[in-house]
Amino acid sequence: MEELKLGLVESKFADIIWSHEPLPSGELVKLCEAQLHWKKPTTYTVLRKLCERGIFQNADGMVTSRISREDFYAMQSEKFVEETFAGSLPAFLAAFTTRKSLTAEEIAQIRSLIDGFEEG
Repeated sequence: MEELKLGLVESKFADIIWSHEPLPSGELVKLCEAQLHWKKPTTYTVLRKLCERGIFQNADGMVTSRISREDFYAMQSEKFVEETFAGSLPAFLAAFTTRKSLTAEEIAQIRSLIDGFEEG
């Protein structure tokens, strides 16, 4: 699998697929024309590139994901923490919270996640 990274436009394209899959490639062309103002060749070129990278597949004219949106962004987050904070989630959280305060609800959600990991 090639690099799993999406640019801004590729992300919008991927979100269209993830939101509508499985979908016929002709329907994808119509959605991209309406939402991204793309012509048919542009849609198929970007689709082919993302299929080659292992993110999507186009089998018999039906477009589906090979990686879910959640898994894709989880991998991106993991890679970011690994590359930027030497894999340290506490270092990431410390850096994140120096510029943005967490709400009581966010703190409760994080505590709940940690408690869930301790129990499991």
